[in-house]
Order: sequence, then C-alpha cells, then structure tokens
Amino acid sequence: MDEDIRYQKVKMGAWVGIIGNIVLAVLKGVIGFIANSRALIADAVHSASDVVGSVAVLIGVRAAKMPPDRDHPYGHGKAESIAAIIVAVLLLLVGVEIAIDAFKAFFEPVVVPKVIAIYAVIFSIIVKEIMFRYKYHLGKKYRSEALMTDAWHHRSDVFSSIAALLGIGGSILGGAIGIPWLVYGDPVAGLFVSILIVKMAWKLGSQSIHNTLDHVLHDEDTVEMKEAVASVEGVLNVDEFLAREHGHYVIIDLKIAVNPEISVKDGHAIGKAVKRKLIEIDHVHDVLVHINPYEKK
Repeated sequence: MDEDIRYQKVKMGAWVGIIGNIVLAVLKGVIGFIANSRALIADAVHSASDVVGSVAVLIGVRAAKMPPDRDHPYGHGKAESIAAIIVAVLLLLVGVEIAIDAFKAFFEPVVVPKVIAIYAVIFSIIVKEIMFRYKYHLGKKYRSEALMTDAWHHRSDVFSSIAALLGIGGSILGGAIGIPWLVYGDPVAGLFVSILIVKMAWKLGSQSIHNTLDHVLHDEDTVEMKEAVASVEGVLNVDEFLAREHGHYVIIDLKIAVNPEISVKDGHAIGKAVKRKLIEIDHVHDVLVHINPYEKK
C-alpha cells in the first residue's frame, strides 16, 4: 500500500468530519436554542465533540506517517491508536455532560420544543449516516483505527439524533394533546442519548487501549503469514510467531528452524528470504527473524 495515498485518503476523511461537524453543531445549536429543545442542544454538543475528535484523528494520522527514527525504530503507527483513545475519552465526557444536563431538566419547568427542531434532527441523521459510511469505508480499506473510531463516533450521533427525534416529537405531541408526561420526552431523549454515547465510548476506548498495549494477532489472523513462511525453501519449522499491531501496520517477530548442518551464511539467506516473503503482505511493515537449529522432537 502506498503510504502517501493512504495518508491523503485518511486525511480527507478527517477533514470531511471536521467541516461536516462544524456545520451540524452550529445548525443544531442555533435551532435547538430557538426551538427550546434540550435534546437538540445536547445533540449539537455531541457534534461539536466530533470536531475535536476529527482534529485528533488528523493529528494522529499525520504523526503516524512519520518515518522510523532512532527513538522510534518501529515507526509511529501507534499515534493513530492514541488518537482513537482521545476520541473515545472525549465521547465519554460528552456523554456524562449530556446525562447531567438531561437529569437536571426533570427538576425544572419543561418547555415544549418548536416543530423546527424536528427538521434539524432529520437533516442531521441523513448527513451523519453519510459521514459514517464514508469514513468507515476509508478506515477499513486503509486500516486506520482512528478513522474507524471517529466513524463510529458519527454513528453514535445518528443514534442520538434518532433518540432526540423521538423525544422532541413526543414532547411536541404531549403539549399539543395535553398529555403532561409526554412533555418530558425531550429530556428523556437527552438522557437516553447520553447512555448510548457512554456505552459506545467504553467499547471504542477499550478496543483502542487493547491495541496500543502491543496486541498480538490471534492464530486465525496469521494463517496467511505462517503459510508464507513455511513456503520458503530451507524453513523446516516455525518455532515461534508473534505478529503485533502497530497502528495500521503489523510488525512480526519469529523464530524459524533450519538445517543445523548448513553455514551461517546460508541460514542468514533463508532468514532474508522469509523477511522478503512477509514484507510482500500488504500491511506487514517490518520483520525480525531469529534462526534456530532444527531438532527432531
């Protein structure tokens, strides 16, 4: 995979998120204030947090593109994972803030939102779903954990907007037909939105932290790699195989067994052949091969 192409595509996805969320945050915030809708204002805050998240993704992607150096010989790929963690933390904080605000609403006079709030929410749902699908596709194609986390951030906004739509609609209906408890649909929706956001933040954050802590690929994920090693002439056994994710790429440490009677030079040549074979696999970035003498068990 061409790193420059990958960087440009992922960067474009981050910028789409930044611009789109700024527009939605302003639109929903203004209309939420005009329409007296707590749910819509909460949704606007959620979109505003997405802006910060997309900026974190942009910074992480740019840092991850930096080449290896003396202090970071394996590259800077984990910068994307760190960006994903930042996005998850922001999501968690926004969820807690929305929950507190929604809870306070039950102890204050409830104002029925205006109908214009419904149109703003519907527009937000459509735009956010398009952004989710676009960024999720890019994130999966270019193995960007940060971009995929940000994409799910957008999907959480879709869920929150749907909840806001139901809450606002119920509140307006309750005010129109005189059902007092329906009027509380707007703050109830805000509370439900906060639960969705916190749950998603926990899930995404846990996964990102797991990947940052030198997560080793499971056996079922390394079948192709091990087959590539076994196909190299002179490899008699794979004694150990550790493939760890380093952001969007994989670094492999392995031990192979070769004929103990061959020369050091021949063993070294086999090791180089194994490395070349593994590097041909698209997302493998670096390989460290240790040569062992083959022993029959």
